[in-house]
Amino acid sequence: MEMENETKEERVSEWSELTRECLINILSRLTLEDRWRGTILVCKSWFNAFKEPSLHSLFNLDPHFDSPPESTHWWTPEFDAKIDSMLRSVVQWANTSLTEIRIRHCSDRSLALVSQRCPNLEVLSIRSCPRVTDDSISKIALSCPKLRELDISYCYEITHESLLLIGRNCPNLKVLKRNLMNWLDPSQHKGIVPDEYLNGCPQDGDSEAAAIANSMPHLEWLEIRFSKLSVRGLNSICQGCPNLEILDLSGCANLTSRDIVNATSSLAHVKDIIKPNFYIPRSVFHTERYGHWNLYDERFQTDVFRI
Repeated sequence: MEMENETKEERVSEWSELTRECLINILSRLTLEDRWRGTILVCKSWFNAFKEPSLHSLFNLDPHFDSPPESTHWWTPEFDAKIDSMLRSVVQWANTSLTEIRIRHCSDRSLALVSQRCPNLEVLSIRSCPRVTDDSISKIALSCPKLRELDISYCYEITHESLLLIGRNCPNLKVLKRNLMNWLDPSQHKGIVPDEYLNGCPQDGDSEAAAIANSMPHLEWLEIRFSKLSVRGLNSICQGCPNLEILDLSGCANLTSRDIVNATSSLAHVKDIIKPNFYIPRSVFHTERYGHWNLYDERFQTDVFRI
């Protein structure tokens, strides 16, 4: 028994006495989950190595949200606080080397620190963040001029004013994803996303389109799924963003096939236009609120309501 204990102690000693360079090399080969759930708990020297700035230039939690079913727990302030805590730690450890952030359900509290400490940020993806507002995004716009990709999908407290600031202050922006939830058939989100949030879907599609058109001339990839923009808004985007290659208009219910063809005919570099392609629930079709669907014979030209 005594010899067995000595062997264990020797093994612990050997691992803890690895040089910092060796530890950093080991940690760099591990997944993000393995680092956070295992290595930082080994001993003090491992934790110190874990805080090496080069290990935190990228912070991507998206895979951990994509695999399990969406949870009501994700939409609570308590969950936001946990994500905020992780992001604040990464920002501090990265020491200005952080260039890519892909997370969800953070809040203004952590993004305020990002705007202060991440001048080299190039990618910011913060989908499904009900407590991110114009306040933090405006600070990001003013402090992160190297931004080239922004995903603010399902962030309903962010308005066209932030889009305008981002466009004017981030000249390298090439990718913008501003997708909304399926307001035509919200059943896929029902019981998970709070009702008051689902009902708060932004109405100002043309205001957002104008902000994009007037400030993002170098945009190449634009996703605005389920936006409520009209043909006027689409025309302004196509005129103001002549370099568009990818344009995703899935679920944009106010656009006809003819509208899209006419508006996008001026895009010389376009490679893929994803048109509205959805089934209209009978409950939506018969409600007075969506009476414009009576024009379906013009908008939907195949037997399964496709454009």
